[in-house]
Amino acid sequence: MTTRSESEQDRPDPGLDAIMSERRRLINLAYRLLGSLAEAEDAVQETYARWYAMSRQQQDAIESPGAWLTTVAGRVCLNLLGSARVRRETYVGEWIPEPLPERTEWISGRPGGAAADPADRVTLDESVSLAFLVVLESMTPAERVAFVLHDVFCHTFAEVAEIVGRTPAACRQLASSARRRIRAAQPPATPAVQRADIVRDFKQAWEAKDIDALIGLLDPDATATADGGGLAVTFLHPIEGGEQIAHAWIELARRRPADMTLLERTVNGQPGLVAQLDGVTVTVFAFEVADDRIKHIWVVRNPEKLRRWTSG
Repeated sequence: MTTRSESEQDRPDPGLDAIMSERRRLINLAYRLLGSLAEAEDAVQETYARWYAMSRQQQDAIESPGAWLTTVAGRVCLNLLGSARVRRETYVGEWIPEPLPERTEWISGRPGGAAADPADRVTLDESVSLAFLVVLESMTPAERVAFVLHDVFCHTFAEVAEIVGRTPAACRQLASSARRRIRAAQPPATPAVQRADIVRDFKQAWEAKDIDALIGLLDPDATATADGGGLAVTFLHPIEGGEQIAHAWIELARRRPADMTLLERTVNGQPGLVAQLDGVTVTVFAFEVADDRIKHIWVVRNPEKLRRWTSG
């Protein structure tokens, strides 16, 4: 005798394509909320696990599966943000969001390096630059969720309230507070071509060990932050001041292995650099440029955050 649950499992799911088509949007949302693609994938996996834990009758009763998935993913991310703050207190050195390559450079990050599912790819725009994600890291979990859902993904405050567990008015205040943080940290806009030229000039000056040229490209109040996660050697504390950074980069150039290659690459949609050894990316450099000068450099060496980068 066939049980009801068995017949439900055997029956084709007419909404499967619609449900799975939400995956890329959910990955995009979760990455902006968490700053880690690995954690974003886990959050989306948990979201789908909760969907398929329901009976077909329960699923059919949900008027908008896409809205339901967004609500659950947002709540999962909100919980993860709270626990991430505790975990990062014991993180070795500074924590920098996981950098992402250009679409043509993207690989799986899973064992074997298979091509990534297009649904896992994150749309690279201004809301995913390293500078933007670093500012998001300074927000409370509730501020971050409210701001990203409303300002980036255009959800109403009523919808945000369902996820955050506060009133729409409170969510409006959270987003407003987050917006002030963004505005305070946002440098004057610099054209993309100009940013690319400055990063290229920095690369050439670094390779030439030209300290005067490096100092000229760096803002006097520039900072450099590195993330090795205790798994790769790097400086543990931020370097402050353009001259100090220039001297540190000259020292890096002197110690750089002869077979290390420095390449211009797009990092989270912005001009950046990568260092490769034997065709394997070992360091990713992201830059924030303001008024023709480099204001900040982020150096990611934690190998767990470099799994999406190709070997060539």
